[in-house]
Amino acid sequence: MQSITASAPGRICLFGEHQDYLGLPVIAAAVDLRIEGSAKLNIQNQFAINMPDIGESVTIDPNVPQAYGNHRDYLRSSITILRRLGVSWPLGLDITIGGNIPINAGVSSSSAMTVMWIRLLLEAGQNSPEFDSEQIARWAFAAEVTEFGDPGGMMDHFCAAVGGVLHIDTRPPFSAKSLAFPREGFVIGHSLEPKATLETLGSRRREVQLGIDQLKSQMPHFDLATTPLSDCETSLKHLDAVPRKRLLANLKNRDITQSALNVIEGHDAVKFGQLLYQHHLQLRDGLELSTPKLESMLDASMTAGALGGKVNGSGGGGTMFAFAPGKQEAVADAIRSVGGVPYIVSVDKGVRIHL
Repeated sequence: MQSITASAPGRICLFGEHQDYLGLPVIAAAVDLRIEGSAKLNIQNQFAINMPDIGESVTIDPNVPQAYGNHRDYLRSSITILRRLGVSWPLGLDITIGGNIPINAGVSSSSAMTVMWIRLLLEAGQNSPEFDSEQIARWAFAAEVTEFGDPGGMMDHFCAAVGGVLHIDTRPPFSAKSLAFPREGFVIGHSLEPKATLETLGSRRREVQLGIDQLKSQMPHFDLATTPLSDCETSLKHLDAVPRKRLLANLKNRDITQSALNVIEGHDAVKFGQLLYQHHLQLRDGLELSTPKLESMLDASMTAGALGGKVNGSGGGGTMFAFAPGKQEAVADAIRSVGGVPYIVSVDKGVRIHL
């Protein structure tokens, strides 16, 4: 091997935002914004990694125990995960990592990078175990979430590794089922507002869990995955205000996600768009994840002909997306008119090696 290139896609969460870390199913899609890593052999026996998109470079010896430089040091944590499996890298590499996924915007740039990096490491290493795309997702989850004890689920990793539109069961041992859905029609809008992913995920998770605990004190047999909302309505009134609001939104989004699965199987584009917006309302009002800028982009998209849309990712900034089959250009112009940066995207394949 003289050189090798790998890439992995970003994603949009169609249904089930802020559900995966609760063990509830989600529906998500990989999109054709990608992170790419290109590697060439060097004679230094180390990885010389250049990341021009973020203005950083780092040199790593992959064959020694890794000391993490920060809490999100996924380059080194991925090496740690694979070293535990017996992988080694006797040859050094000069590596350039870059792409067109907006960073810290809810399109899963970090998970795409981690999935791509693990695939590249497996290709370049010795004694690599057998793997498939789903196994890469599991290793990436371990490197990004488990290794640092962070909140989060496997949605991003499945999308980046497997690709397509996926119905994801986020309960251990986790699984993903591919769904048939048109590739076109989506427009992402970047608000250019930074977001605090880990802080938002952590706070909402704590608040929802508090709501679950309070509800179980009144309904010991309550099950977040299966108990009908109608059975909970009286007891929900006795919860503290914030946990009640968060839990109610999650219960409604759980049911919207199930309805969406049936709509996708029926290829009903209009109903699909309506459910997207219903989901958004729970994210906006119940989980309080939207911002005035995201709302202006979504409103402009709907006025331009989008069938629906929602905030994308952990929220508090970052991106939204609209579903507007046949009207992508008009929606992109509308997003641009209110100060957003549009990306017309298609559903894409998962991680791959480029020959």
